[in-house]
Amino acid sequence: MRFVFIILLFLGFNSQSFAQLTVPKKFYTDSISFDNAPKRLNDKYPLSDQKNSGKWKKNKKFSDEFRDTKLNTKRWQDFSRGWKGRQPTYFDGRNVTIEDGKLTFKINQHGDDPLPEEYTHSSGYIRSKTQFKYGYFEAKIKAMDAPWVTCFWLTNGTPTWWTEIDICENAPGVAGNEHDLNSNIHVFRSPKDQGDVKKHFSRNGKYYIPFDLKQDYHVWGCEWNEKVIRWYLDGVLFREAENTHWHQPLHIILNNESNKWFGCLPDDNRLDGKYQVEYVRVWQSKQVESEVIQ
Repeated sequence: MRFVFIILLFLGFNSQSFAQLTVPKKFYTDSISFDNAPKRLNDKYPLSDQKNSGKWKKNKKFSDEFRDTKLNTKRWQDFSRGWKGRQPTYFDGRNVTIEDGKLTFKINQHGDDPLPEEYTHSSGYIRSKTQFKYGYFEAKIKAMDAPWVTCFWLTNGTPTWWTEIDICENAPGVAGNEHDLNSNIHVFRSPKDQGDVKKHFSRNGKYYIPFDLKQDYHVWGCEWNEKVIRWYLDGVLFREAENTHWHQPLHIILNNESNKWFGCLPDDNRLDGKYQVEYVRVWQSKQVESEVIQ
């Protein structure tokens, strides 16, 4: 009975923390130029490193081009065990489909089924069944033209260790956010040998980009090793952070969600918006000792 109570307490803490702690910066950190954005020469290597100076090898087993008619449930789960979704939007697997070779997240595909108390709408969520420690993670994404946040991120939460790397967390479907490029890293707690963090902290960045994110597909990338975390958009490096705490094996997550701090609250006149993903690719480098945990 005590074990069950601890698990429930942990899941409850996770839900509250997710709901409260994702707040974008108020002002821009910098503006980003895409004048020298690289051209895609091949799919074998990350867009930002087409000559493969990083000695990347694609992990085909855990990358997904979404060519099947249904979500590959050997790679992904379409539900969240602990976090139901940031209110008032609830995660429901029926909002996740494969359409014309693209992973697609929709709104309110739960039909007439009642939602839990304090939820009024539903959206989609998938999480990799595999955990990764270090690597390069890339997704080609068309963000939602609707007031829900488009998300591509890495995280793992246990009772003693919980960290997060937000690769894409953007809401160009909200007026005023069209040119915002957000990224964040969080530590909610960590064991003694990983910094002994007891209180949540984050390091976020907000950048101005010269185009509307929701008008086309864009490639988000994240290079993560034991020393540094780097964020890329369309192969252009826009942020780099020292890796002081992010050494935990993490799951890949993609979802669309509400977030009042982004101005993302449901609009019943815009329920037909879609968040679409052409692919998710994973690489490991021969230069970095990495882990893959199934």
